Amino acid sequence: MTGQDARIAITGADGFLGWHVRCSMKIAGDPEPRQAVEADFRSVEALHQAIGSVDAVLHLAGMNRGSEEEVFETNLRLADTLTAALDRAGPAPTILFANSTHSFNDSAFGRSKREASARLSRWAAARGSRYVDVILPHLFGEGGRPFYNSGFATFCHQLATGGEPQIHQDGQVELFHAQRAALAFQGLLADGGASGTVRLEGAPMRVSEALERLRAIHATYQGGIIPPLADPLALEFFNTYRSYLYPAQVPIPLLLRTDPRGSLFEAVKTQHGGQAFLSTTHPGITRGRHFHRHKVERFLVISGQAEIRIRRLFDGKVLVFPVSGEAPCFIDIPTLHTHEITNVGSRDLLTLFWSHEIFDPSNPDTYSEPVILES
Repeated sequence: MTGQDARIAITGADGFLGWHVRCSMKIAGDPEPRQAVEADFRSVEALHQAIGSVDAVLHLAGMNRGSEEEVFETNLRLADTLTAALDRAGPAPTILFANSTHSFNDSAFGRSKREASARLSRWAAARGSRYVDVILPHLFGEGGRPFYNSGFATFCHQLATGGEPQIHQDGQVELFHAQRAALAFQGLLADGGASGTVRLEGAPMRVSEALERLRAIHATYQGGIIPPLADPLALEFFNTYRSYLYPAQVPIPLLLRTDPRGSLFEAVKTQHGGQAFLSTTHPGITRGRHFHRHKVERFLVISGQAEIRIRRLFDGKVLVFPVSGEAPCFIDIPTLHTHEITNVGSRDLLTLFWSHEIFDPSNPDTYSEPVILES
């Protein structure tokens, strides 16, 4: 089963993991999946209308915060509503279930995930369809809701907004970026293998170590320096952290030093290198209209007047940031956000662009996407 010829549905499509899976499918050029959100689970008929007949369902919907009774009953209700809706649709599809390492413990959330998986497995076995129980470690990444999705999201939010993160229990965690999880679900869809359990392996560390790394990133970046990003996990930490700075702390002003010789400002300071280039843009011309999955990219207008427009994938809201060479400032473009820069002045625009890696034409990490959607 491939994304190009399969009809796919995602439950929890507007949630943290659901958004990352949709982004990943978009990058792969797959058709937009059918989507079920919380309101669609109000009845079997509503969910049937949202999903219809499909070849595969990624069941990502779930509740992990609330009273024990509510969490337990909700996760079972979601599974039961899903199977009842699929029974109305005809042939039983493949189901990939976003389970959790918590399913091995006796918390209400863990027990609900364990029982939901058992129910889904029995349903699939009775109908001769494929069922894959995907055991996820502790997910983190751009777009996680603080005080809900994870403590990691909460730490990033608190650091970005001037708060003081607190560790209530310094337990062991196993961190796994949501983009990696999305790729894993795509791979499982494509391989068409047998039913079973797939355990995804993350990076083990204590909560205190994760917070210490985030504090170091925060201190370095607030000091005007890009931290080391050679290690993939370090890049994932940094991109996750800085996603919580957007849009409240964008753009970031630079200190302009002036003396009788002229003016100077520090455009990029980094502990690892990367690539910088200057471009001229004629009046009325727009550059960009693409997004990146991992790339850290800085826009800095040196001379002229411009507007930088940014839109989160699958969101219709476009944020516009006026920038000028007369008041130097930079924007580090958030990942999975399409963006463009337009010369709105009467003379050529001079812009410095920097990215954390040297451009590789065979792996550009650049995906075309309009910023302003047609109405």
